[in-house]
Amino acid sequence: MLDREQFASRARGLAIAAFLAFLVAASCATFPARVGAQGKSGITVSAAISLKDSLDEIGRMYEQERPGVTISFNYGGSGTLQRQIEQGAPVDIFLSAAEKQMDELQAKGLVEADSRRNIVRNQLVLIAPASQMAVHGFQDLSRPEVKIIALGEPATVPAGMYARQTLEHLGLLGAVEKKTVFAKDVRAVLTYVETGNADAGMVYQTDAQDSAKVRIVSVAPADSHDPIVYPAAILKGTKNSSGATSFLSFLSSSHAGDIFRKHGFLPAENQAGKN
Repeated sequence: MLDREQFASRARGLAIAAFLAFLVAASCATFPARVGAQGKSGITVSAAISLKDSLDEIGRMYEQERPGVTISFNYGGSGTLQRQIEQGAPVDIFLSAAEKQMDELQAKGLVEADSRRNIVRNQLVLIAPASQMAVHGFQDLSRPEVKIIALGEPATVPAGMYARQTLEHLGLLGAVEKKTVFAKDVRAVLTYVETGNADAGMVYQTDAQDSAKVRIVSVAPADSHDPIVYPAAILKGTKNSSGATSFLSFLSSSHAGDIFRKHGFLPAENQAGKN
């Protein structure tokens, strides 16, 4: 068990690493050209990193069905991607892990409101290292042997926002705040727990289900946080409106739906977004 000095040192190290990684992600993102080297029509999609496995597969399927088209993905925390778009990043489609970021872009007139639709849903889960048995439920987060809890940064990472809402709902926020280390995105939270650098964390079901290094302790009650929906929309600054419209429609197709379900996502309750 860590003594107080060791715990403080590890927590400081994790916090510094997370902050530096966040700065890199926010300021150093690069975007591929919209037209490939062989003259292919390019579509650039900025998407929540929790969608990476699904979208990589969907993108390959789309390109196979439409020779001459390339899909390029820019992954990150939804809040970071939002700021990139606000600063003029060359993006055709935005796919967020929460309505908040899409709402704010829509309020600023940066997305085509008529194109907006909900693509999938997800669940929030509490995880712990597979080899550790100290955590059996949310209430165990307040136990003294649970020293570090990894969460996404609530201001920029929807999973972190949902986690904070859940902890508030369960009356645990005050007990765990001093134990919390914030990460730049939900995949970083998963890594902290996988490596044992955190005793617990809160991520999406889809992130945790395929990792042999963590165990899912509990699913957050559905009424403890905002609905976890993933809205998508075309950006008003797109240079490839027809291509973006086609790929956005494909994301709602049965073929894409099969891939999303394979990776643990739930169907959106309705396809229409806010207008």
